[in-house]
This record gives sequence, structure tokens and C-alpha cells, in this order.
Amino acid sequence: MLTFVVFLICAASSVSASAKGAAAGPRLNNNQLYKFSYTTEVLVDRVRGSKEGSAGYKISSDVNVNLVWRDQTNKDDQLIQLAISNLRIEPVSPRSEKKNILHGSTTKSILGKNKLAALTKPFLVHLKNGKAKAFYSYRSEPATVKNLKRGLASLLQVQLSTGKVVENDVSGRCTVEYKAVKGQVTRTKNLETCKTEETGFTTHSKVLGVSRKASSVTVFTLENGFIRSAEAEETHSLAVNARRSVAAKVVSKQSLKLVGTEAGPLEAAGKDAAAVVKSMDTKLAAVGIAAEKVKSECKGCPSLFEHWQAEKKQLEPESLSKARAPRSFLALIQTIRKAPKDEILKVLKSASKTSLPQVVDAVTSSQTSESLDAMLEFLNFTDAKGLVLQERFLYACGFASHPNERMLQALLDISKGKIGSTDIKESVVIIMGALVHKLCQKGGCKLPTVEQVKKMILNGPDSTTVESEVQMYLLALKNSLLPEAIPIFTKYAESEVGAYSTIALTALQRYDVNLMTSEVKQTVNRVYHQNRRIYEKNVRAAAADVILSSNPTYMEVKNLLLSIGNLPHEMNKYMLSKIQDILRFQMPASKVLRHAMKDMISHNYDRFAKVGSSSAFSGFMAQSSDLTSTYSLDILYSGSGILRRSNMNIFGATNEAMLHGLQVAIEAQGLESLIAATPDEGEEDLESFAGMSALLFDIQLRPVTFFKGYSDLMSKMFSMTGDPMNVVKGLILLSDHSEVIQLQSGLKASAEFQGGLAIDISGGMEISLWYRESKTSVNNRGALVITGNVTVDMDFLRAGVEVSFDTEASLDFITTVQFSEYPFLVCMQMDKSTFPVSE
Repeated sequence: MLTFVVFLICAASSVSASAKGAAAGPRLNNNQLYKFSYTTEVLVDRVRGSKEGSAGYKISSDVNVNLVWRDQTNKDDQLIQLAISNLRIEPVSPRSEKKNILHGSTTKSILGKNKLAALTKPFLVHLKNGKAKAFYSYRSEPATVKNLKRGLASLLQVQLSTGKVVENDVSGRCTVEYKAVKGQVTRTKNLETCKTEETGFTTHSKVLGVSRKASSVTVFTLENGFIRSAEAEETHSLAVNARRSVAAKVVSKQSLKLVGTEAGPLEAAGKDAAAVVKSMDTKLAAVGIAAEKVKSECKGCPSLFEHWQAEKKQLEPESLSKARAPRSFLALIQTIRKAPKDEILKVLKSASKTSLPQVVDAVTSSQTSESLDAMLEFLNFTDAKGLVLQERFLYACGFASHPNERMLQALLDISKGKIGSTDIKESVVIIMGALVHKLCQKGGCKLPTVEQVKKMILNGPDSTTVESEVQMYLLALKNSLLPEAIPIFTKYAESEVGAYSTIALTALQRYDVNLMTSEVKQTVNRVYHQNRRIYEKNVRAAAADVILSSNPTYMEVKNLLLSIGNLPHEMNKYMLSKIQDILRFQMPASKVLRHAMKDMISHNYDRFAKVGSSSAFSGFMAQSSDLTSTYSLDILYSGSGILRRSNMNIFGATNEAMLHGLQVAIEAQGLESLIAATPDEGEEDLESFAGMSALLFDIQLRPVTFFKGYSDLMSKMFSMTGDPMNVVKGLILLSDHSEVIQLQSGLKASAEFQGGLAIDISGGMEISLWYRESKTSVNNRGALVITGNVTVDMDFLRAGVEVSFDTEASLDFITTVQFSEYPFLVCMQMDKSTFPVSE
């Protein structure tokens, strides 16, 4: 046993000695100068573009490399000097003289005397076991110069054994995988793991967002323990999820090739690398291998006010249905993001009365601290006359692509202060719910302001007996989608007030199916089947929607089918249409529905031959490989032929996510007295009311009331013009993606993708007692523009690519009912114009 132990110790010692003798990284020889040729190039283009059609530039130079110092106890601990010379700058692809902006230029005229001198100054890198421990250069050098040097120094960093490590280089701190085969090492960098100081932002919605792919591979060829060649290629591509052909890429390449060697300087003596550097030049400093931020100045760019003067005609109301409006809106946002508060206020104060609401949209959507300060100073929430501008500000906050805690705090402060308009007070609280949801999505649920607002809206419904205030808090909770709100919605689903029940049930439908507990499902089923009390038809219809969209069980579906025939006239027809629509459109509940309908008791002619005018219908608006857009129109009438509920929805879905793009719901009640008709069961004592509620891009907006009460109804009847009432009008920043891409060569690419929507949604209800006819309309007008820019800016040279897509659309839903006799006549129209697309 003792002999065996001694043998193991000896074997371990020999292995250890062998490992210790092997090189961990490239080793330089003393008294030798390594002469390299080095090129780095960058090109930007469409994703499917060719090199000939791309834009970009190539920097070529000679590089001399020599050993300055080595630790005598560790041969892999080396201080290396690099010196760039013979610099040349040219386009990345051949161009004619006319198209070549660099034709006739010299490197000195492009770079400038100071930058050229800085680039050709020698710099040092401290390598230990093949890893960069320190990078030494001059602090006074421009950031672009230091970053280019860092890109070159990072090419010397290589591990000679196979394995996965985390290492620092010009790209930041990244996970890197090495694969070593005889004489060759392949380095693959996982760019998703790279941590840098510069962070961007992106849209919370995956449907409207941007997806990106990135790869970085470097192949090293080694000879006599040192690098013979290094070839690196890095690609970043970005595409708009809803239309992947709107995409751009940036490709960066580096090539380092050993040309020859000659006698070089001798090693310097010294205790450590830092001491040797100090003895060489006291101005040399360890400035870090990771790239530093580059401040780019826009030379000759117009000021915000000058830009506004050029764009203001495009932001007048008459242009809002044209693509030029959102295009100008997006361009203005970019300028506002760089502008100080005073300049923003100057534009707000100089805008015409008609264009000012669109300026408010742009300033709020910019989401900078300066733009928020400008808006808070400009708006006076104690003045009820400023309702339009105040609401546009609030809606722009609700649609914010990357809101922060400060924006939520600003709205909380407004809600605690004096507000001149009740409508604005409601909108502030409702929009706060939307901001809570977005901040929680980003992991900010525990922020102090978020916690404060959560507490306020969760306690809100039970803190007041005023009906409008209870509705306000319920709508805020509906926007927040807080799991803690589910018990509140479950409680209010069984409320005696129909409006509370409808909000609660439509809110429950928005939650993830996995959060629908048995208790919630039992409550919703009780409402539909009226186990405890009689409910209005629209409440029962909302309960049916929740049941059918929440993975219903066989018994839930069977009970729904058995209820048909025992419901009020029009409710029977509505439920039949709903079930047939689910089967025809192959919605998730269709499978269990087909299973339940095999039972002849629940599926027979007596049940499925009920007549009426209510309906539910879904269809495709547009289908492509990237995005599928669907619409649905549900209409429920009272037994007397007057509209009870009209619900129009538009959804957008990609392979990964779904977006509720639009919902416009029109509700009416208590109108039977107008035509001396008998109200349906449970609706005998309802107050006369008609109103409209809109949900836009997953954000519930403040409902609009057409009339409330008999006296209000009569006054509106005689003054009714038939013109639609505006629900939402303005410019919305749909998607917003911004990032700085740090390339391994030391260059930086900035990527900006924005989507802007000009929208005008209106709805109306018209009743003619003389002709015994009612008409409801929902009118949608819109123009969408998506732009993407990828730019590589070196301060002295700039290359970029822009991709864009735009379309204009209009969609009208008109329903006309003649109720002079039963069955009443119904005409439903959907007027959809062609969608011209420009890319």
C-alpha cells in the first residue's frame, strides 16, 4: 500500500510538472520584433444584402509587436508592446470615384493630425496565461483611438487548451469557449453574456419588439508557440418581429497576419509589469481593456426648434391618417431626446392649437427626464379646459415603451394634487395601473413608488362607495394585471352593479389561464348560470367569454350547452353564434366543445335552431409568416331589438406572443321605454345609458359616456348629429429599441428601431324613433411607420443603413337595426380598404 501511495505521488508530481511546463497562452521570444499586417473592416447592410451593396470602411495598418518584460517565475506572465504604423482607410467594397467619399483623401486628412499621432503611439498589454490583465495607453487620447487599440490588443488574448471561461476584452466581460486542435484554436464568444457599461432599452411587447441574433468567432493559427494569424468575424442582425424583412445587420472583421520577424529590443528588468510601464513613460496608465463610452457630436444638425419648424405641417390633424405623420413624429422624438428642457418648452409654447396635441404626444413619448420635466411644467392639471392635452399626456405615458419609476411618481403626485377635471382624475389612476404592469414586467415590482401605487389601487375599490371611483380603481387593476387583484375581481364579478361585474369579468379574461383557480372558475360559472341572483345579459355574456377562454372542462362546456334554450331570446342566439365561431375558427376550446357535442342531450336541433339577430364572428385581417392579425365582432341585442353590447377586437400574434391591439366596446341599457318595449329579465330597473370603452395595445383607456339618465338621453336625442364621438386620437410610439453594439474591433454600432402609429378611433350610436331604427358605428383610421437605423460612427467617419416600412389603413364596423317588428332586421357591415405597403 505504501509503495502504491508513493507511486501516485510521483505520478501526480510528473503530471504537475508537465502541466506547469506547457504554455497557457502565446509566448514571445526575447530580443525579437514580430511584424504583422492588420486590417479591421465594418459593413452595414440589409440582412439579405450583398457586400457590393453595403456601406462601410476598412482600416489597414502594419503592427510591430515585441516583448518588454517577462516574470522569471512564470513564462506566461508577459508585458507586450504594440505599435501601429502605415495607416490606410478605404471603403469596404469597391466604389466608383463618384460614389467614393474617400477618393482623393489621405489618412491624415480623414483622421486629423492629432488622432493620427495618437493612433501611432505605442501601447502595452499585460498578458498572463493568455489573458489580458491590463491595458496601458494614454488617458488624454480620444476614446475612439483607445477603443481601436483595445480591439487590436484583444486579438492577442488566446487560450491554448479547450474549455469554457469568462474573460474580459474590448467587448466587456463575456463567456468564451475555446476549441484547440493541433496548431489551431477556435474562440467562440457568447455575445448574449457580455456585460458592458452601456445599456439600451427595448419595447416590453414581443409582438412589437425587435429580435436580434449575434455571433463572434475567431480562428487562431499558431507556430512556435506564438500567433501566426488571427481571423475574427462578428455579425449582429436585428429584425422587427412583426415584419422580419425590416431588418439590418452589422458585420465586423479583423485579420492579423505575421509577415516576418527581425531582431528587436531586449527585455527590461523589473519587479512587475506596472513598475516597468512606469519606468518607460509616466504618462502611460492602465485604462482597462473594456471599451469606453464615445460621445458623438452631431455636426451641422438642426436644433430642436429648427427641426420642429420643418416638420410641423406633417403633424396637423388632417395629416394623421397619412404615413408622413408618424414618420415626422419618430424623427422629432429622436431630436427631443437630445434636447434640453428649455428648448422643449420653446417648441411646446410655439406650436399652433391644432398641432399642439401631437407635440405633446412626441415630447411625452421621448421619455427623457428633460421631456418629462418640460411636460409637467407646461401642463396645468388644475385647469379643466386643458383636458385634451392632459389626456394626451397621460395616454402617451400609458403607451411608454420603457417607463421608469420617476414617471409613475409624477402621476402619483398629480393624483394627490388638485385636478380640475373628473375625467382626468380617472385617467391618471387608470394609467398608473398600466405603468405598474410595465415596471413589474421589467422586474421593478418592489420599487417604492410601485409598492405605493399597488397598495392604493388594491385598496381602492373598497375605500369608496362612489360608483365612478370604484370603476376607476377596477380599471386601474385591470391594466396592472397584478396576481393580487384576482381575488378582488372574483368578488366584484358577483356584484349587484352590472358595470362592476363587466369590468371584473373582462379583467379576469386577460390573465394567464394558469392563474384561473377553481375558486375563480366556480364564481364565473355561478354568474353565468345565475345560481345566486339574476344578472344582466351582458354580464352573463362576459362570464361565458371567461369560461370558454380559460381551458374549460368537459362539464363546464356541457352545462353551457344545456343552458341554451333556457336563456333570453337574443342570449340564446348569441351563445350559439359564440360556440359556432369557436368551432369554425378552431380556437383552444373547440376540442372540448366537439367532445361535449357528441352528447345528443346537449347538442340537438331544438337547441341549435334558435333564431335571433345577435351574433359572434371572427376572421383574418392579415396573414404572413411573421404576423397573423385577426378580428372579432360580437353583437348582443335586447329582446326589443335595441343594441345591448357591441364588442370589436383586433389581435396580432407572432410565433412567440400575442398582442391585444384594439378593443372597442359599445354598451347601451334602459332604452326600452323609448319604444314602449318590455325589458329582459334582470334589466327592468336599469338607468338609461350608452357609452363606449376602448382598450388599445393592451392598455385600457378611460370609458366615454354618450348619455346617462333619461333627461340626458332626451337632450342628446334631439341634438344628435350622427357624427361619431372620438375615443382616442393621436400619435403612439408603438415600438422603441435602442442599443449600442460593442464590436470586437473596438468600433461601436448604434442601433435604433422605432415604430410610430397615427391613430383615430371614433364610435357613435344613433337612434331614430320615427323610423324605429338604430345605428352604431366604430371607425378606425391609422398609419403605421417602422424605421430601423444601424450606424457605426467613428467621429471622423460614419457608415449607416436605414430600413423602413409603412402602411395606411381604415376599418369601419357599422351595424344598422330596424326594430319596427320582430324578428327585427339587422345589417352588419365591415368596410376595409386595401392596405398599401411601402418598404
